[in-house]
Amino acid sequence: MSLVTRSLGVAAFAAALIAVQPEARAHHAFSAEFDIAQPVELKGVVTKLQWTNPHSWLYVDVADSSGAVTTWAVEFGSPYALVRKGLRKTDFPLGVAVSVHGYRARSGKPIANASNVTLADGRGFYTAAEDVPSAAAATE
Repeated sequence: MSLVTRSLGVAAFAAALIAVQPEARAHHAFSAEFDIAQPVELKGVVTKLQWTNPHSWLYVDVADSSGAVTTWAVEFGSPYALVRKGLRKTDFPLGVAVSVHGYRARSGKPIANASNVTLADGRGFYTAAEDVPSAAAATE
């Protein structure tokens, strides 16, 4: 192997590590951010979708009983995992009504990790990342 070929290989490997690093830092375990003992049920309207790795995010405007609206950031699994489960970006047009079952952020902010989402047309999907514990874990 020539010095030039070896140098190019090392440079390509280093570039790959740098490119992956931000994604690796952004990933977190479910229990680090969300509380399985704090389930939430959200009904609202989609205002934004971020179809990104390592997690996708759905933003939902939820009105309380007084009419005050809070925008919730709802974490999903990765785009690849969602596609494998039958979801597509086009399933979440702006303004569509959704119901989200998930778990609230430990911080108390309007952030949740979705385990299931039901679309306005009645289709329901499991949207959680693979590291999300089952609801049964909350009662153990």
